[in-house]
Amino acid sequence: MSTQASRPVGSHPGPVDDVSAHEKADTASLGDIVGDISSGLSTLMRQEVALAKAEARESASQAGKAAGLFSGAALGGWMAALFLSLAVWEWIAGAIDSRAWAALIVMAIWALVAAILAAMGRQDMRRVSGMPRTLETTKRVPDALKGQETT
Repeated sequence: MSTQASRPVGSHPGPVDDVSAHEKADTASLGDIVGDISSGLSTLMRQEVALAKAEARESASQAGKAAGLFSGAALGGWMAALFLSLAVWEWIAGAIDSRAWAALIVMAIWALVAAILAAMGRQDMRRVSGMPRTLETTKRVPDALKGQETT
């Protein structure tokens, strides 16, 4: 027997339903109860998956930006090493001093750029939080299934 048979004519199922949980359990068929549980669990799982997807997109976006900054730092580091090598080569070769100093100045600029980009990438990487809301709500699922919802 379904719960609709015990409702007065014109009543609506849902939040405005005056049927208590005990009355519903007494009058509903096992199939209706299992259907309600299945529907609720299905809705809960869809919501958890949607939350996980949204948090994963947000974290991936932050991680992508940090990775770009690290790439810039790597390029700056490579350029610093290249110009340092050229400066050392010029200095050792005893060529014109102005060429060596120019190479050292360029190397110092690239080293500064690399340091700034690395610091920015590190700062952005620390902001990547993962999926804290999904983790928190997933921890509450077992209690919710037992009927011990926590807020």
